[in-house]
Amino acid sequence: MSQKHLKEAFISNLNGTSLLEISLGLSLPPLCLLCRGLLLILYHLRYGKPLSSRKYSLLLDFLVLVSPLLFSCTVLSPIMFFMPTIIAAFCAGIFSKIYSQRKHETRVPFRQIVKDFQKAYLDPEYIPAITVFRVYVNVLTSIGILAVDFPQYPRRYAKAETYGTGVMDLGVGAFIFGNALVCPEVRQKSCVTQPKFSNLARQFFSIWPLIFLGFGRLLSVKSIEYHEHTSEYGVHWNFFFTLAFVRLAASLLLAIFPKNKSWIVAINLAVLYQLILNTTSLKTFILHGSDGRDTRVGFLNANREGLLSLFGYLAIYMASVQAGLWLLKCRNSVKGWIEAARFLLLTVLVLFVFLHVSQAYADPVSRRMANLSYCVWVVAHCLTFFICFVVTDLALVFTKLLVKGSSVPCCWNVVKPPNTGTKRETEAVPVRREGKLSHICLISAINKNQLLFFLLANVMTGTVNILIDTIHSKTAFTLCILHLYMFFNCLIMYILHAKNIVLKFW
Repeated sequence: MSQKHLKEAFISNLNGTSLLEISLGLSLPPLCLLCRGLLLILYHLRYGKPLSSRKYSLLLDFLVLVSPLLFSCTVLSPIMFFMPTIIAAFCAGIFSKIYSQRKHETRVPFRQIVKDFQKAYLDPEYIPAITVFRVYVNVLTSIGILAVDFPQYPRRYAKAETYGTGVMDLGVGAFIFGNALVCPEVRQKSCVTQPKFSNLARQFFSIWPLIFLGFGRLLSVKSIEYHEHTSEYGVHWNFFFTLAFVRLAASLLLAIFPKNKSWIVAINLAVLYQLILNTTSLKTFILHGSDGRDTRVGFLNANREGLLSLFGYLAIYMASVQAGLWLLKCRNSVKGWIEAARFLLLTVLVLFVFLHVSQAYADPVSRRMANLSYCVWVVAHCLTFFICFVVTDLALVFTKLLVKGSSVPCCWNVVKPPNTGTKRETEAVPVRREGKLSHICLISAINKNQLLFFLLANVMTGTVNILIDTIHSKTAFTLCILHLYMFFNCLIMYILHAKNIVLKFW
């Protein structure tokens, strides 16, 4: 068997893992973020100033925000169920140290701190959880696309063949969800009136880099005979095409239907698509081709998974638009965000109940078809992931109240409450230290050039696979390669951010 066929077989015919393991895995990035924030607050408490060294900030961010994820999906995967507990215990230890070492003049009763926390006002113009969510989806995807080619990456985390819930199955849907959270329709203020199809026209011109990248990937993969999983998207299709067409189709739907009703459009799309799958021969066509023997003759047969799964991804995108609109409603207090987190948690519980019903009576989760169960699963887990980041941010806000003057990049700042004192104080303007710190934050760096980061990860993944026999790599060598790969990608983003360079051509 050739190296190409060997690698294709290595990532084929897999069944995924349990929903519980994926849920536990999703708690790791928020815990890593919490750990990084607590370490920075502890540093400020000990030295009386924020960490200002760019070199040490990059090292800290990489070792705390990225490296644990690399270990957890390789050598530490057998103890995945204990990883959240271990990191949470470490965070609790740091918090205990911060609480016990506070300066005497700032020591107030714990009940008073809780009251001050509940009354605190936050910057209403900035929701760090959205930024962190999108960055971490990108980071986890970048780790997965290379790590899956090494034997140390558990096969249960890879994409399932037909039915199943792999970590990488969630990554595809989460990427769509994260894009919709910040789409033009969501960011456009309700008081601003624009022509109905203005966003569609803008989207039409903004997707050309994705189309270009899609054709670039297609040509490069075919020309060097790079290994590919045909049943994932088809012979010619790839994720860049999916993302481009979903964005364009969503803009068209949002130009026709009111954007605050996008959840209704999402439900109708997903349910109608599932009904067609169950009552017609469409499911058989997707899984086995028009002749029932997996033919790839003709463009539709060749790319049936990529083309028909667009309906499911479009439903996810529309659901995310609704979530984005709700999240961007003006909430400027800790109490408001605690209530929002409760509502999101209730929504997630309802979605998981519906997921159970859908899997029992409609169809199990299938990324290959992007069916109803897959759509519900993706939205439920994305909202869970987001809730975890909101809770993390609130925990860091609480800790910052213990240490006067402390600051954490990509975290909420406490602002002066509105309607108190002078006119200047009524303008809920944050006490900004973010400006000084943003240039040394890896999350801000990746956020500034997200598409470039994803593209660089794809190019690096291809390069590593061409140069190295990944399937037979030893553990130490695998960990070394994965760390070098991620550090190089992060370093490029960090340098670009330090020089204030944003590579965007549209």
